[in-house]
Amino acid sequence: MKVTIFSDGASRNNPGEAGIGIVINHGKKTVLEVSEYLGRTTNNIAEYLAFIRGLEEALLLGATEAECFADSELLVKQIKGEYRVKNEGLIPLYFHAKSLIKKFAHCSLHYIPREKNGLADELANKGIDNSTARSLPLFD
Repeated sequence: MKVTIFSDGASRNNPGEAGIGIVINHGKKTVLEVSEYLGRTTNNIAEYLAFIRGLEEALLLGATEAECFADSELLVKQIKGEYRVKNEGLIPLYFHAKSLIKKFAHCSLHYIPREKNGLADELANKGIDNSTARSLPLFD
């Protein structure tokens, strides 16, 4: 089964409150949407965590091939080997992502502009928004 994965990570105030958004499609049908709060972290870590979660979810769905899209040029170029991974916090995430990629018969990753990654971006921001609403006091 081949899937298409759109992933995005968001961090407000970088570092700040962060979330991930993932959309997985099989053909023209959306089979999974993920919107999740991460806590406080950087945008680059959020981007990696979104990509990793997308790969993990695709594997759980039984995907053997994945075409992935992300609006993080850093993530895409590091995964493709065009940039070195220098940040200590990204190194373990990079190796985890690479190990997940090897579990697919075919997996590709492409950079797309933010405008073409709208739903994943919306879901990442929704993850942040929903966590903020949950943390409000029940009583004043």
